[in-house]
Amino acid sequence: MADKFNVAVLGATGSVGQRFIQLLQGHPWFEVNELVASDRSSGQRYADVCDWRVSDAMPESAREIRVKGLHDSIESQVVFSSLPGGLASEVESRLASEGKQVFTNASDNRMVPDVPLVIPEVNPEHVGLIDVQRKNRGWDRGLIVANPNCSTIHLVLALQPIWEQFGIELAMVTTLQAVSGSGYPGVPSLDMIDNLVPYIGGEEEKIESETTKILGTLTEDHIASAAITLSTQCTRVPVRDGHTESVSLKLRKSASVDEVIEAFSSFRALPQELGLPFAPEKPVVVRDQPDRPQPVLDRDAQNGMASVVGRVRECSIFDVKFMVLGHNTIRGAAGASILNAELLVKKGYIS
Repeated sequence: MADKFNVAVLGATGSVGQRFIQLLQGHPWFEVNELVASDRSSGQRYADVCDWRVSDAMPESAREIRVKGLHDSIESQVVFSSLPGGLASEVESRLASEGKQVFTNASDNRMVPDVPLVIPEVNPEHVGLIDVQRKNRGWDRGLIVANPNCSTIHLVLALQPIWEQFGIELAMVTTLQAVSGSGYPGVPSLDMIDNLVPYIGGEEEKIESETTKILGTLTEDHIASAAITLSTQCTRVPVRDGHTESVSLKLRKSASVDEVIEAFSSFRALPQELGLPFAPEKPVVVRDQPDRPQPVLDRDAQNGMASVVGRVRECSIFDVKFMVLGHNTIRGAAGASILNAELLVKKGYIS
């Protein structure tokens, strides 16, 4: 691709905004051109307003960019949003109405009926909802595509090969989520040291509702939710990065443990076929060691873009159970939005 698409990052000083900037360095299709944060940062150098935390050093290409406020004009065609919930919906809709292609990590638009909630390996056909969205809203070139909650992404990536081959009736899920999932500085240290917090506001509802939308079927003008019942419990644990989930499934079609493992291991999908730059070679990585996956050892598998499963075994109540782990700010956030944008380039929605 000779010419890169100019990109704006909304919420650029936050944890996920920083991750966008880090991951987009040297991207073959996208180039960060504008950084947007709160109005109090407007006009200042990014290096002067951002407390960089996601790597050893801020990329040199970002340091001198003058930050724009949320109400300033944006020139870039592609917009990656990591705005907080409650603020994102208005800003993202305004930019899409101006013809921008908006890829949001925020929660506001995920469950809006005409917004595709996309994991490219799972439901790439849902991008067809963009045509409904444009018709509903009177948009010509603009669009909004959302990626799911970080825990939902890694759960559904692991569910997809089983869903495809055997079907799933019931799922019991318990998450052990890293503190970085709550942004920086996150949960106060005295709440996390020697402790586990068995509550994350709204998280359980997000996983349950988002999963049924993602696994659902695109009809003429909406997504028909999938017939799967989930029960979820979410906890916060003293881990820096990497969400772990304990999953038990009742299948529609019987399958042995070996067949489930083979489904995980052989899983490939459209992003791998298209060779998208951020597509992991193996979307689901299987560990056969009895004590894996572990966040410190496995969260960076496939450059942080894979879900890592282990301890696949029979379940005495349902049919099969396993552990799944994934990097919550890479594939669970910024990397997911970038992969969605790559898919839409190939689909012709960005040109």
